[in-house]
Amino acid sequence: MHCKKAGILWQGLFHDLSKYTPTEFIRGVKNYNDGVKSPNEKEREQKGYSLAWMHHKGRNKHHFEYWNDYNPKIRQVAGVKMPIKYVKEMFCDRVAASKIYQGEKYTDKHPYDYFMRGKENRILFHPETSDLLEGWLKILADEGEDKVFEVIRNTKEY
Repeated sequence: MHCKKAGILWQGLFHDLSKYTPTEFIRGVKNYNDGVKSPNEKEREQKGYSLAWMHHKGRNKHHFEYWNDYNPKIRQVAGVKMPIKYVKEMFCDRVAASKIYQGEKYTDKHPYDYFMRGKENRILFHPETSDLLEGWLKILADEGEDKVFEVIRNTKEY
């Protein structure tokens, strides 16, 4: 529904298909916890890492973690600027997740607040991509879904 509003319906239809692979699906069922938080968190608590998450982020381009690569200029792994179509999908994913996890308590401000709480710890998020997503989340918080999806639909590549 959000991807349609963002003008990326086709991407939305194929969003997160890797969740149906055995690596992700079996762990998701095993670690399901009433939809209160991600099953990946439970797997991390048990093992110190989440194989399901590592599999997922490596196959789904709407996660900023997918866009990390070795940067020879600084000689370390760094965030790569994401193509706009994947930033749009990431926005939709974050809003949908907020609605699911917050349920009746959801407001349009929640995705922005959640993003800002973790912002300084996201060292591998390319700054321009982070700023773009933050801007859209702020529009959502301040002006609502109709306005932000209008802005997103009209956003072209950097």
